[in-house]
Amino acid sequence: MLRLETETGWWLVTHPDHANLAGAFATHWGNAVFAPPEPRTNVLLGIHVHDDGWAIPDAAPAITKQGKPSAFSSELVGKYAAFEEIDLADYLAVRERAVTQIAAKDAYAALLVSMHTYNLLTARADRSTIAPSQLPLLDDFLARQQTLQETLRTTIHINADPNIPNEAITTQITDNFRLLQATDNLSLLTCVDYAAPATLLHPMRKNDGTQSEIQVEPQGNRTFRLAPYPFAESSLTLTFPARHITGKTFATSADLQNQFAKAPIEHLTVTIHS
Repeated sequence: MLRLETETGWWLVTHPDHANLAGAFATHWGNAVFAPPEPRTNVLLGIHVHDDGWAIPDAAPAITKQGKPSAFSSELVGKYAAFEEIDLADYLAVRERAVTQIAAKDAYAALLVSMHTYNLLTARADRSTIAPSQLPLLDDFLARQQTLQETLRTTIHINADPNIPNEAITTQITDNFRLLQATDNLSLLTCVDYAAPATLLHPMRKNDGTQSEIQVEPQGNRTFRLAPYPFAESSLTLTFPARHITGKTFATSADLQNQFAKAPIEHLTVTIHS
C-alpha cells in the first residue's frame, strides 16, 4: 500500500495500481531523446505486474505501531528502512510471489522484476533495521533470486535473434531494468505527491548512446517537470485509482480494513511536462 496524508485522513493506493501507473508511464516513454522500450511487450508486461504479489496483502491493510496505515509514504522516498515494522518472512514471500507468477509466463518480464527486487533489497535496503537473526532469511532469498536470474538470462539468450550479439542483449536488459526502476520511482513520487526535487534513480540511455539522469522538479498537486524529458507527448496527464479513508490513526487493523472496504474507488490525476 502507498499512502498520502490529507487534512482529514489518507489517500491509499494499492501496489498493483501503483505498478499499473508505472506501466502507463513506460507505455508513453520514448521521443527524440530517449528510445521506447524494446522488446516492448515483454518490458511493459514486467513493469505493469512488478508488484502483483501485493494484491492479497493490500486487500487487507494493516496499521503501524502508531496506528497509521502501514504503507509507503513520502518519508520513505530514497530509503528502505522500515523492516522493524514488517514480518520479513511474509514480506519476502510477497516479493517472491511477484517474481514466480510472471516467470511462468514471460522470462524477460520476470528477469526485470527479479532485478528490481534484488536491487531494492541490496543497494537500497538498510540492513541495520533487520534483526540479525533474520538476515540469513534475507540472504537466502537473495541467493535464490540470483540463481533464478541466471536461469532466466539463459532462456532469454537461447530464444533471442541469433543475429543480435549477446553483449547487446545484456545491455538492453540493463537499460530495461533501469526503465522499470525509473517509472516505478516516478509512480511512487506521484502516489505520495513528493514535494522535493529528485531523480529517477539511474542514468538513462539516450538515443545518441550517452546516458543522463532525469531530474524531477515538483510543481505541486501531483504535477512534475522532468528534464531531460522522456515522453512522446510534450505534456502527459494520467489517472490512477485511489481510496480516501477518514481518520489519521486507527485502533486496530480491522478498523482500517473496514474503512478501506467501504471507501469508493476514486481517480487522482498526475501531470508530467517538459
